[in-house]
Amino acid sequence: MRLSLPWEWRVGVRHLGAARRPGVPSFVAAISVIGLMLGVAVLIVVLSVMNGFERELRTRMLAVTSHATLMGLEGSLTDWRRAAEVARLAPGVTGVAPYVEAQAMFANGSRVVGAALRGIDPQAERRAGAFAAPLRDAQLDDLQPGRWRVILGAALARELGVRVGDTVVLIVPEGSATPEGVVPRMRRLTVIGTFESGMYEFDRGLALTSLGDAARLYRLGDAVTGVRLTLTDPLRAPQLVREVALALGGGYYVSDWTRNHANFFRSIELTKSLLFVILSLIVGVAAFNIVATLVMVVKDKQADIALLRTLGASPGGVMRAFAVQGVLIGLAGTLAGALLGVLIASRIEAIVHGIEALSGVRFLDAKVYFMSDLPALVDWQDVLRVCGVAFVTCALATLYPAWRASRTQPAEALRHE
Repeated sequence: MRLSLPWEWRVGVRHLGAARRPGVPSFVAAISVIGLMLGVAVLIVVLSVMNGFERELRTRMLAVTSHATLMGLEGSLTDWRRAAEVARLAPGVTGVAPYVEAQAMFANGSRVVGAALRGIDPQAERRAGAFAAPLRDAQLDDLQPGRWRVILGAALARELGVRVGDTVVLIVPEGSATPEGVVPRMRRLTVIGTFESGMYEFDRGLALTSLGDAARLYRLGDAVTGVRLTLTDPLRAPQLVREVALALGGGYYVSDWTRNHANFFRSIELTKSLLFVILSLIVGVAAFNIVATLVMVVKDKQADIALLRTLGASPGGVMRAFAVQGVLIGLAGTLAGALLGVLIASRIEAIVHGIEALSGVRFLDAKVYFMSDLPALVDWQDVLRVCGVAFVTCALATLYPAWRASRTQPAEALRHE
């Protein structure tokens, strides 16, 4: 038994590709499909790039920074061993590592650069998995107390003009009283390696040394700045670190990566929303093309519409016949755009590198955009949202031309035939 489509569908499909002036409505319909396809594809690619940028930013950031930290209210934490033990037993905490961190100046000849100096315990860092940035020419275990060694961020080393084996002068912005007055404390450190996280903020502004050496430089004694927590779910960091602080009885300053870098992720979400609204105008233009296409078809098919009405077709049936044409254009453009957008988004890095190689221009400067590649992550919820908005817009665009077709009067349309 062969299934038969309703007559509205058959008439609508036939009218979309046939005309008294051959090719005119079908050509405009093809342009409408292409315009809608490009609009949907651009939306998907842009949102995928923003998703990829957010993912890469979070991954690279968490390779260097802490998921959460517990710090003393006075700038140092004396009972950090108790805090670390309580935090280690908390659900959701996979690692705890003490650290000392403060601002310092690094000098090499006439070059002076400000950066953060972080003192770490290599064994604790390794167990906690708190520092995951790739290291060059050194291991964290090489940072032994009393050896006065330092691992610099790659961009910081380049700015200072030092290599592995060179020495830099560390200037602590805290004075020591001498007969000649207050002078800053200084110490010569040996560069044993570099790290490159892929984020210029850290590669340019962070140096690592041993926990004991940093505590001596900043005269903390047995105290530390705080303890770094590694969590199974970094997105729960605000809640978990607060629970740990309450379990310790309070009196701690708590922070987490979402708070320290909230502006980055707020700006990304705001940019995604604005781009979605702005680029949706491309879909709106395609919808206007559909209106123009269907109005042309209605004009061209006045006599055919009149014959349908004289054969018993109701105004609602005529309206549905022309609405089918807009729905088919919208469906074709939306599906083609989704396929094209996902294909481009999945190959965006290779495409960008190819264009850079041909043009000789580098589009992404790590100093400005925090990364040198253009990552993309296709979020199928975004794809469905874009397709849904595009299809609904196109469906709504068919209403006026279809209503106009249903208002055709047979006598008026056939008067000059």
